[in-house]
Amino acid sequence: MHRNYILLLSLLLSISVFAQTTERPRPEAWNRLVFGGRFYDRFLPMPNQGPLQRGPWGADNVQPRSLNNGIENPQWSFWGGNIVKGDDGLFHQFVCGWPESSKGGHEVWPGSIVFNAVSKTSFGPFKVKDTIGKGHNPEVYRLNDGRYVLYVIDGYYIADNINGPWTYNHFDFDSRDRNIIEGLSNLTFAKREDGSFLMICRGGGVWISKTGLSPYYMVTQESAYPKVEGYFEDPVIWRDNIQYNMVVNDWLGRIAFYLRSLNGVDWLAEAGEAYLPGVARHQDGSIEGWHKLERMKVYQDAYGRATQANFAVIDVEKKFDRENDNHSSKNIVLPLVTPRLLMIVNKEMGTSENPEKIRVLIKHEPGLNPNKDIDLSSLRFGLADSINYGVGSRLLETQQVGKDIVLVFEPLKDKIPTGEYALKLLGKRKDQSLLYGYALIPGRSTIQPILTSRLPKLVNNAGQLSIEMIIENFGQVSSKQAQFSLYESGADRLIASGNIPPIDAYGKTVISIRSVPQLPATGEMKFRLSIRDTDRQYPEFKGTMKW
Repeated sequence: MHRNYILLLSLLLSISVFAQTTERPRPEAWNRLVFGGRFYDRFLPMPNQGPLQRGPWGADNVQPRSLNNGIENPQWSFWGGNIVKGDDGLFHQFVCGWPESSKGGHEVWPGSIVFNAVSKTSFGPFKVKDTIGKGHNPEVYRLNDGRYVLYVIDGYYIADNINGPWTYNHFDFDSRDRNIIEGLSNLTFAKREDGSFLMICRGGGVWISKTGLSPYYMVTQESAYPKVEGYFEDPVIWRDNIQYNMVVNDWLGRIAFYLRSLNGVDWLAEAGEAYLPGVARHQDGSIEGWHKLERMKVYQDAYGRATQANFAVIDVEKKFDRENDNHSSKNIVLPLVTPRLLMIVNKEMGTSENPEKIRVLIKHEPGLNPNKDIDLSSLRFGLADSINYGVGSRLLETQQVGKDIVLVFEPLKDKIPTGEYALKLLGKRKDQSLLYGYALIPGRSTIQPILTSRLPKLVNNAGQLSIEMIIENFGQVSSKQAQFSLYESGADRLIASGNIPPIDAYGKTVISIRSVPQLPATGEMKFRLSIRDTDRQYPEFKGTMKW
């Protein structure tokens, strides 16, 4: 009996190791999320691009479908890639793929070829214009000097023009004495206000480059992803006029999560699914039931807002996609509800003793006349964790300001938690479609210092022992005076504390602790280093000093 049990357990373990899907339980509270409370609700039906047709390949769950949406070719299996509009007026999708005839089917993805495919519309159909070279999981971005960088796993291509020619090169990465989380693949990039770039790696580590080409420096130690069970990959980040946004996929659970951040370092996760199978639907309500959606990317407008998403999709589990069979993959494009342009008019939010009504300006823009299009009775405003569940400040009155409108809401009932920087508007338009947006809380700014240390080291200078720490600022502005506290972990013994002088953007300073306390005789010490100023607590650095 015992031997049979061991055999059964081994079989179950082998199945779980090689399985490509599993069902993740959802928190019970998610059942109470209202319409618009989860990122999933922002996906709109595919645009009408002609009649739905039965494709030349595909299981019944993706028949019929839009053959003109995204990119599809029966001779090729496509995967990954994002869309940008070029100076030539065309939409360019940088996508990777391999011949459908490739022996091994989907398993040959490491030998992918990267293409520049073009279309007159952002939804396709995209047709391959140029072959760029080998690479997988491409993502293109533009530098301040106008050049294009096309990231692929293990390297990048660069060109002066979106149509090439492209030159291959390698990034330089400096982990800054930190362990790289799950390796440097599936990278995603967001341009900061000064032209520098923030990058998230596969494991959720945050990296910054001053130019987008110069070395990328790791500035965090813990993953930015939600603290839930999942096999995470395929992060995508983008910065809009309010905040940084991220969607990350649990590939095994086929569920994605949405997070947002003021500075790209400290991330807040919102409840609900960001996307999952079934999100690809048509105007008539029919669904393209792709088995998996991965490699989400976004197309951004002039404000940085995501107006559409594109996905790599496959009709069956990847292991069932073989050469020259009835299964394959493509890239699809889905429109997104655009967040509205909001601004809190109050100079401050008031206090519990002196609460203030909240005045929110909504800008008139193409596609929204705020004085005519909004179902005012549906609106709620407040903290996202409340708004997403249908709770928040109610609308009291409106004031027309030219083409814009000011909405006057009840005072905020909830205390603003540490780390929160924006309030959310949620409601509907008069046609009952979703209306939402975020507004910065007065006094908050996306341009902040980012203080982070390298590994503290014990230095012996002519018999005089000291601990030295290099503190760097990867923010876009100078820091104010800050404080550090160095602890021996476990015993939680304070080793040293003191001040950190202001540091210029991208600058550094050396902190020398000359009065070294008694250190462990083992020759090493686990530590945690805390840095804070009057505005925030920076992410702690934990590690081991050796001497």
